[in-house]
Amino acid sequence: MTGMTEELAPYLRPTAILDADHPRVLAFAREKAAGAPDAVSAAVRLYYAVRDGIWYDPYLPFYRPEHYRASGVLAAGRAFCIGKAGLLCALARAVGIPSRVGFADVRNHLATRQLIAFLGSDVFVYHGFTEFFLEGRWVKATPAFNAELCRRHGVAPLEFNGREDSLFQPFNEEKRRFMEYLREHGSFADIPVAAIVAAMRRVYGEERVEGWIRAYEAAGGRSIRRFESEEVIRGEEGAG
Repeated sequence: MTGMTEELAPYLRPTAILDADHPRVLAFAREKAAGAPDAVSAAVRLYYAVRDGIWYDPYLPFYRPEHYRASGVLAAGRAFCIGKAGLLCALARAVGIPSRVGFADVRNHLATRQLIAFLGSDVFVYHGFTEFFLEGRWVKATPAFNAELCRRHGVAPLEFNGREDSLFQPFNEEKRRFMEYLREHGSFADIPVAAIVAAMRRVYGEERVEGWIRAYEAAGGRSIRRFESEEVIRGEEGAG
């Protein structure tokens, strides 16, 4: 038991990015998990609070640790997948649930025309999700897309019961390809900002990434587009 406690210790500690000890994070976590009869129920409540309470926004800055800080994401009410996964991780740690962040490259067949043009690709590098240690094993949860956004894109919102992995569906409600997992990057006790930025430069190109950074600096670190009002494009037809 002592060995297991030591093994899980890094996934319970706050960090400068996953600031689970911040008063705002602590208060939110305790409020949302209040009355939960066990850790599984608490994790589920926190999942839905982040999935639907924090709006998905892919047009936010990404190149500094503070861009992912959990307390900042909570205050802003907006984040893309990594910020939402990190916040969920911090909230879980705040109520004593070991948690970590996992990453994978995915191909998104259901996005907006403007976002694909912005990226120059339909591959999303270092897509982030959360992993909870519950009932003796790690369980994946993906809080990225809020329910309203899913309905607009014709995709059922991802559910999470605390016992089964919650990962993106391969097809949307029209049986068209939605999301493919291409490459896993592993799980981390903290958000590896340098690795994420390096991957973006490699996949999207130095010039494009530097252009994004200049745009964010000029905008004072604010979101530079409105994803929720962009033109949805549908994926390829799939089997089934």
